[in-house]
Amino acid sequence: MNSADILVEAFGRIKETVHAAVEGLSADDLSARLDAGANSIAWLVWHLTRIQDDHIADVAGRDQIWLTEGWADRFGLPFEDADTGYGHGDDDVAAVRVDSAEPLLGYYDAVHDQTLGYLGRLGGHALDRIVDDRWSPPVTLGARLISVLAEDLQHAGQAAFVRGALERR
Repeated sequence: MNSADILVEAFGRIKETVHAAVEGLSADDLSARLDAGANSIAWLVWHLTRIQDDHIADVAGRDQIWLTEGWADRFGLPFEDADTGYGHGDDDVAAVRVDSAEPLLGYYDAVHDQTLGYLGRLGGHALDRIVDDRWSPPVTLGARLISVLAEDLQHAGQAAFVRGALERR
């Protein structure tokens, strides 16, 4: 197994967790918050997908599918198109509402497929490429991809936790 294969496996595990957390839930369950300051499943999955779309598009040198495939219009959220959810407060979290699981999973799956396509083209020492020199040390592609994985795994796990708590209610 090479480095790209490991990344594909890791992103695949995120997909499994996202689907398990979202599938079969009602709009109310997707938007439910365990308390006033908690994140909903809808916000968590939207946010982790936005981060993945934003960061992978950047390193791949392409536009985000949030815009190119019309997902921003389909979601109709009251945010700027570039918003990924970073720094959102309680009111912003509450604003992420969906009518069903379909848009969350549709957008997530589209981003996941784009990510796997990008990873499949990596070879040699691609992970050593500097993708952000604003940091010391500069950020490599490998470090950026691990950062996306860590963020996505954390939020997918949080969504699974919220689902479990809702099911125990």
